[in-house]
Amino acid sequence: MISEDNIQSAISAGILDEATANALKAHTNADNSASGDVADEEHFRLISGFNDIFVVIASVLLLSSLSWIGGAKLGSLLAATAAWGLAEFFVLKRRMALPAIVLLLAFVGYLLIATKGFISPTSAASGASDVAQFLIIPSTVAALAAWLHWLRFKVPITVAAGTAALVATVLASLMSFESITPYLAPLAITAGLAVFAFAMRWDSKDTQRQTRKSDVAFWLHLLAAPIIIHPVFELIGVLHGNINLVQASLVFVLYIVIAVISLLIDRRALMVSALGYVVYVFSTLLSDMGHVGIGFAVTAFTIGSALLLLSAFWHKCRGGLLGLVSAKLKGYLPN
Repeated sequence: MISEDNIQSAISAGILDEATANALKAHTNADNSASGDVADEEHFRLISGFNDIFVVIASVLLLSSLSWIGGAKLGSLLAATAAWGLAEFFVLKRRMALPAIVLLLAFVGYLLIATKGFISPTSAASGASDVAQFLIIPSTVAALAAWLHWLRFKVPITVAAGTAALVATVLASLMSFESITPYLAPLAITAGLAVFAFAMRWDSKDTQRQTRKSDVAFWLHLLAAPIIIHPVFELIGVLHGNINLVQASLVFVLYIVIAVISLLIDRRALMVSALGYVVYVFSTLLSDMGHVGIGFAVTAFTIGSALLLLSAFWHKCRGGLLGLVSAKLKGYLPN
């Protein structure tokens, strides 16, 4: 399969011109549509061969050993530096997808750990405000690290990693004020919706899902989903047991809304993030009603069957929904 990177490389080498490259993309899309391999299948490059796994295992061993030998502060800095150096070869030159993801997470993660070590090398934070202040500077450093990594390597997950660090910085800053703590769940939902909007901005730039922008949007949707879903279910009050029928009904309606949104934007991340909560709610409800032995089994069977049917008729359901939205809105959605 010819990727966008392959085409851009061919253009840079003078093998293809822009017109020929666009014609090749159009022809490939037509072939994919005819064979059922359509743009909205959420393709993203994760692994190109077993060598990806081989390189990841070797990289993890190397970075872990450096971190262990150097200690909490110096070791983390050594590991972060090594992760950048490895990316210079395996990402820029070899263009390996899985090592690119792992090395990016290692670079950002080790810098975050090193920053924590320099800020508080001997004592751990205690209390909400102390924990928040303990996280503000490390998460800010992590966001800057992700930005620098993006400028150099353009790995799609980097934008999501940097955004996650920014969200952590904002929430940690707010948590440093004790009066804000009771409103943390609504604030987290707001942050999640902002990430979702950011993901949709990337999605709207590539409605055909042919370029790196679509991969960036995928990871941002994957980040936004749990930030939105967890505090929503926390506010409904279903995470502490003793679930009643009203709460279960709210969860059911909420999941239907999530499914409709997922169909419209053609992203399954929201549904996957909420799935565990839905299974927990209804299995707990059945157990409270006396069906202790089969509560989980019945719930898993029912939801699993429904999701398989939705997957089988995804395109038909989505086509019906798209017929109900305006042409202007449809222009921002995947074709």
